[in-house]
Amino acid sequence: MTRYEYKIVPAPQKGTKAKGVKTPEGRFAMSIEQLLNQLGQEGWEYQRAELLPSEERTGLTGSTVNWRNVLVFRRLLLTDADLETAKQDDTPQDVPLAQPIPGPVSVAAPAAIAEAPQDPPLSLKPADAAKSDDAADTDDTPEVADKS
Repeated sequence: MTRYEYKIVPAPQKGTKAKGVKTPEGRFAMSIEQLLNQLGQEGWEYQRAELLPSEERTGLTGSTVNWRNVLVFRRLLLTDADLETAKQDDTPQDVPLAQPIPGPVSVAAPAAIAEAPQDPPLSLKPADAAKSDDAADTDDTPEVADKS
């Protein structure tokens, strides 16, 4: 069920001076426009203007009826259930992951490299045995002895 809250404000009785507005009707319209825009920014929706009687006391024992112009505004009243629904609607939805860029580049994960089986070391000649293991690991091609 939709629920509203209402706000009743007195209608302006005088016009507001503004640049370019010279007639009394224009000034009066300008004051109403400013009031409607101000309350509209606060979330109030203009409904209607009403002319309503107001009984007021005069003197010690007397009373008179004065007619007052008021403006009626309303805005949606959010309940706790509406707030929960709004919070659920604000949660981000599942975003699809970006597709990989096609191309010849392939990158292996560090864990896969560490777990990959290592090739057995090449058999080394006695003259090559003095070389460090780092040089043998970086160069996978066997060296050819010079016959000159």
